[in-house]
Amino acid sequence: MEPLNQTPKGNGFQNFDLKKFISGYTKHWKWFALSVLICLVLAYFQMRSLVPEYTAMAKIMVLDDGENETGKAAIKDLTIFSGDDAAKIDDEIQVIKSREFLRNIVDKLNLNIQYFSIGRVKDYELYTNKPFQINFIASDSLINEVGFTFYVEATSNTNFNYRLHEDDAPKQLAFGEKVDTHFGGMILTPNNNISGYVNQIIKVNIIPVERVAQSLKNRIGVYPSGESSKVLNITMDDPVEKKAIDIIGTLIDEYDTASINKKRRQAINTANFINERVQSIASDLENVDDSIVGYKSRNRIADIASTSEQAFTSSVQNEELIQNAKTQLRLLDYMGGALGDNPYESIPSNIGGGDAAINNMASRYNELLAQRSNYLKSAGENNAVVVELDNTLGQIRGNLMQSINNTKQTLNIQLGALQSSSRKINSKLYSAPNQERTLRSIQRKQGIIESMYIFLLEKREEAHISISSISPKIKIVESPYSLGSFIAPQPTVLIFGAFFLGLFIPFSIIYVKDLLDTKIHNKEDLQQEISNMTVLGEIPNFGKKANGLVRRNDRSIMSESFRIIRTNIDFITKGRQVKDNDNVIFVTSTISGEGKSFVSLNLALTMANSGKRVLLIGADIRNPQIFEAIKSKVNTEAAETGLTDYLVDDAVTIKDTVNSYTMNEVTIDIMLSGKIPPNPAELLMSNRMKALFENASKEYDYVIVDTAPAMLVTDTLLISQYAGHTIYVTRAGYTEKRILNFAKELHADNKLNGMMLVVNDVQESNFGYGGSYGYYGTPQKKGWFRKGKA
Repeated sequence: MEPLNQTPKGNGFQNFDLKKFISGYTKHWKWFALSVLICLVLAYFQMRSLVPEYTAMAKIMVLDDGENETGKAAIKDLTIFSGDDAAKIDDEIQVIKSREFLRNIVDKLNLNIQYFSIGRVKDYELYTNKPFQINFIASDSLINEVGFTFYVEATSNTNFNYRLHEDDAPKQLAFGEKVDTHFGGMILTPNNNISGYVNQIIKVNIIPVERVAQSLKNRIGVYPSGESSKVLNITMDDPVEKKAIDIIGTLIDEYDTASINKKRRQAINTANFINERVQSIASDLENVDDSIVGYKSRNRIADIASTSEQAFTSSVQNEELIQNAKTQLRLLDYMGGALGDNPYESIPSNIGGGDAAINNMASRYNELLAQRSNYLKSAGENNAVVVELDNTLGQIRGNLMQSINNTKQTLNIQLGALQSSSRKINSKLYSAPNQERTLRSIQRKQGIIESMYIFLLEKREEAHISISSISPKIKIVESPYSLGSFIAPQPTVLIFGAFFLGLFIPFSIIYVKDLLDTKIHNKEDLQQEISNMTVLGEIPNFGKKANGLVRRNDRSIMSESFRIIRTNIDFITKGRQVKDNDNVIFVTSTISGEGKSFVSLNLALTMANSGKRVLLIGADIRNPQIFEAIKSKVNTEAAETGLTDYLVDDAVTIKDTVNSYTMNEVTIDIMLSGKIPPNPAELLMSNRMKALFENASKEYDYVIVDTAPAMLVTDTLLISQYAGHTIYVTRAGYTEKRILNFAKELHADNKLNGMMLVVNDVQESNFGYGGSYGYYGTPQKKGWFRKGKA
């Protein structure tokens, strides 16, 4: 026969029961309500202690550095300094929030010394109306690192009570009197408004400057008003409205002052740099001028162009003179040759090289030759006139040769001088390009240095002008102002947050508890672990006040649970074909403490309540519990004889060990376990066990046998052959899911006959089917709403 309640297998998501999941939390509604109530109460007190905060805001525009500002234009044209020096917004934000600016703000506004008026719930900071001033004897560098708190209560305009802690005994002092501290003395001087703070406790916090600066860094927000915008929004939240506005205003002033000082330092450094360069370049320029003068002096050059032109003219003229001299020499050589070849031949005249004497003698010589020729026509060579003419011609020829030689010698001397002069002139002409190149190189260097010198002189003037004309780097778009007060967090947000936190805390606890839970809690949990065995029913947790035994005509949930189990047993046993001991029901469990003895006794009472003859046998002879449950009903003598006595002594009969007991108006027969034997396993293997069950099965309608836990000892398995059916008891919140594998093995191996499951000690909120609806016919508990409707 198939189990009565077999859990279908399928997709995990399809088997997910949302209602069951939610009911797993709603059954703990009291914890949810308590958690929400506690969180709301805490939120209420938190709201009362919250101090309203004010948001202050300002807008500034970061301006680009103009070329006429901060001396940047003075070096902008220099290659090594050129580039894009436009301010980067992100970098400026980091500069604005730098510690240096924030420390200056703390020092200027004395933010490291805070005054608070102590109230019942809230403490209010006194920023503008400080009742007194503190003058420190120690140096500022020491005070800036001190963390110190004390309390002052003005008792009059001249005296006050001093406390290190609020609960300390007061020390009476006068204003103007030195107060000793661990970092040196301090003197408190009252302000004009001290009378308004008489008998009021003032808390003074002295905080290290670095800590205050870090707090400001975390609380001040600086961000662009839009993408690629140069307008920066500066915001800050503070409980004191005036304080937030002053901090932002001082921050803007500090940033503006620092940027102006930076520009001024840059302009001064630029001017100093240019002055140094001007002096260096002036020295270089003087050196170049000296080089040009020395070069011209060494080479005797005034002006290379004019000198070269003069040398060229002289060279041409000298070349003409040389050619003229050579021509005259050639003419003289020709004339001399003509005189030597034939003495009576006429010679060329007017080729004497410009010498008039030679030309005259040549003309005279040619005339005499003509006369001789005429005389020879009429007279002979021996004619006296002809002879005299020959003598005269000879003399003239000799003088002419002498003159030619002298003139040639003179011309050679002149030619040598002219050639020497030509070489000198040509040397000057050839060296002129090198001199001009060298001079041009020096002059080029002179021009470069001179242009740089003039350029730096101009830039120096611009730098000096920029020092006196520095413009701010920022423009205030909106001066610091307050956006109004708010409470962080908002009351509505705090209430809703507390409400959801109150729900989340028990939810998370229950969720984690369920996540780590490895025990079964009801019938459904058991069916999920063992789906091929019948679960007869659930037995509720009856609490400590109940006696744990069913009564006659009892309509309690526990009695109804056992009636359901009895009905299911009858239904199942009728469907099974059991030959022997069909009415013998073993009750066992995996481990001790799961309630098998409780189930055995109450099941026997329930079956007896229906008019059946029932025998309850205590077969757990190692740890008998039935006697403990009914000992108030049992006399000592009768209780001494039980199952072990029957098994050990053949003289003891079944009737000697079985006694009838009436409990809660229900009568049943019980065979107690008897004395605890030293060898329980061997004792249960006795042949008398078979006779016991055969006789009991015939004499009684039902035989309920309370056996030992099956996993701990072998007792139950040794006598399992005598059982027609076996009830396997599990306990909610006690039985581990992993040990149920042992029950699966027993069922798979058929070691226990007709195994059926029962879940014991189930909380009413965990009942599987219909548990939350109660039992039909039982009085229902009425709540407020149901009572109203009734």
